[in-house]
Amino acid sequence: MTDKLVADFLRYQADFDYCERIIEHHSKSFYAAFSKLPEQKAMSVYAIYAFCRRADDAIDVEKNPEKLAELKAQLGAFQKGERPDEPMWRALAVVFEHYPLDIQAFYDMLEGQRRDVNFTQPETQQELEEYSYYVAGSVGLMLLPILSKDWVKIVEEAKELGEAMQITNILRDIGEDEAEGRIYLPKDKMAEYGVTQEDLKEHRQTQAFARLWEYEAKRAEESYQKGLTMMPWIDEDCRGPLLAASYFYREILQVIRENDYQVFTQRHVVKQARKLRIFQAIRKELQKISRQKESIKS
Repeated sequence: MTDKLVADFLRYQADFDYCERIIEHHSKSFYAAFSKLPEQKAMSVYAIYAFCRRADDAIDVEKNPEKLAELKAQLGAFQKGERPDEPMWRALAVVFEHYPLDIQAFYDMLEGQRRDVNFTQPETQQELEEYSYYVAGSVGLMLLPILSKDWVKIVEEAKELGEAMQITNILRDIGEDEAEGRIYLPKDKMAEYGVTQEDLKEHRQTQAFARLWEYEAKRAEESYQKGLTMMPWIDEDCRGPLLAASYFYREILQVIRENDYQVFTQRHVVKQARKLRIFQAIRKELQKISRQKESIKS
């Protein structure tokens, strides 16, 4: 950690505080995990989250494609060194100065949000997974250079982890999304498992629906498993927070199973007592990862 890095983050402390309030308000699980990062790395994550939240809110909350276009124009100006004079951009400028972030991932994330403007249900599993990269795998790539000095070795794994979290979101929010006129489950898989749009509209928790849900959940769990193989290359001081964020999200799938796949009228969360048990598992996993890293070095 250099004196300049610390000084730059302190200089823009109020801007990072602004970003921190956004993640604390909108994502308690992510905040609980990433707030345990070293201070400058945590602040960097907050700034990136603020960007992602602004993009997401432009479509999902404000339903205003012009806001998304404005954000893309601001990103273009930012790329040219013309920093918009507001807290999020001032904070991001500091992050970009000190970490080798790839701005293309930011554009990719905006592309994912653009696809929600004129939403069409994915025809195939491949289309769903491509969409999941744009809205979430891209976020994994945004964060990766903050979390790992060896980030170039684990790009694909970071994508996998982000995509796993997005599929988890989709499986948790089926009811909310259907009410908004969006079905993210692919048409080919709905047909294969015998689930209709009417079934979703009428909140039918059939065995066919449970089998389809489990197919997608297992795909997500495979992506979690692949993504988490990157842990030995994550900086040691970032492993615990990243594991926590990943484990908390993955646990949502198990909570839904235990509640008989009720994703139409109930939003599932991982409660605090359960998170404490997960932290115990994380401590054991961290010891295992340390041993793996030592074996790689030798």
